[in-house]
Amino acid sequence: MKKPMITILFLSFLWLNSALGQVPNGLYLTEVANIPNNMGIRSAYDGSGRLFAATQDGTIRIIDENGQLLSTPFLDISSLVRFNGEQGLLGLAFHPNYSQNGYFFVNYTKASPNQGDTMIVRYQVSANPDIADPNSATILMRIEQDFGNHNGGNILFGPDGYLYIGMGDGGSGNDPNHRAQDLTQLLGKMLRIDVDGSLQQDDEACGLDAGPYGIPNDNPFVNSNNSCDEIWASGLRNPWRWSFDRLTGDMYIADVGQNKWEEVNFQPVSSIGGENYGWRCREGFHANNNLGATCSAPLPTFTDPIIEQPHSDGNCSITGGYNYRGPVTELRNHYIFTDFCKNQLTLAKYYQNQWVTIPWNPVINPTSVTSFGEDHLGHVYITSKSGPTYRIDGPIIDFIFANGFETP
Repeated sequence: MKKPMITILFLSFLWLNSALGQVPNGLYLTEVANIPNNMGIRSAYDGSGRLFAATQDGTIRIIDENGQLLSTPFLDISSLVRFNGEQGLLGLAFHPNYSQNGYFFVNYTKASPNQGDTMIVRYQVSANPDIADPNSATILMRIEQDFGNHNGGNILFGPDGYLYIGMGDGGSGNDPNHRAQDLTQLLGKMLRIDVDGSLQQDDEACGLDAGPYGIPNDNPFVNSNNSCDEIWASGLRNPWRWSFDRLTGDMYIADVGQNKWEEVNFQPVSSIGGENYGWRCREGFHANNNLGATCSAPLPTFTDPIIEQPHSDGNCSITGGYNYRGPVTELRNHYIFTDFCKNQLTLAKYYQNQWVTIPWNPVINPTSVTSFGEDHLGHVYITSKSGPTYRIDGPIIDFIFANGFETP
């Protein structure tokens, strides 16, 4: 459908207005559910319109196409999950062909034995589309954890169809075991695996209890000695929440800082992998001075973050969101994120060769945002520790959405 010129001019004005540092007009939050310990919203992209919420204590809940929270969990693995502090059921991803194979994947910290280790496990839906088969568990990998914090936790399928796994540095403070810069370790990394493949004899795989997955042959370290083939990028402290741009395929990685700086890293879809984001040698753009000789020269080439936020402004732990591509016209192409210690959302936009951040202060109750999520239309959701789950809404001026077309 061809848009009238007046609409195009109006949209151009709105984009310029927000690009200059103002919150887009008419934004508001709609509470859609109350799910305590909600670690994020996911869509199965199966045409059902349902939303899935993974809770830290070990369940997956469904919000049906009518907006009703179903009383029976889609999956309950609470007996398998170590739920304590930063530990728990932390990630959920649906296979790109879920409509055909019914596969989905979870990331959780393990109850005894091997308490606290990260588990990447595949499950399958049952004959009832609202109930998963709890006996269908297939372990892909177990990753040993040094301490109880910095587990990372988010998992997502990329535009290439591979599963990406964000891993923290193993915990404590200042990465005492120097995991993030060690390519023989999976901790402190972004991993990339082929869930439809199988390990080959010459693969240098590092996942314990390694199950049915393969190593993409274009992973950056597959032909290197003394490195883990699963590694896609390194130098991360705790990539708690990160995402792909559903339109471009670019990756935004919000990495939780130590005690001074929070950061957002950016990887374009054209990347061939291998980026080193600097931790523990750097925090944000800054050298980390609380180290021994492990980060002395010569140092590798580090990839700078696109955004950093100081703790002096009340920040303590960044929670990454999405580059918005949904139906709210003015909000498109704004990266949305927050901080666990601030009752504030932040919008970021690339404008005139720099990233401009715009604070937005909607009424969020409670203040501690745990995660974000995205549905099949590109709506972005905000989740919280104590339960309220919100959708970001606002004016829909675009005629394409008004006539019911979906985003890519």
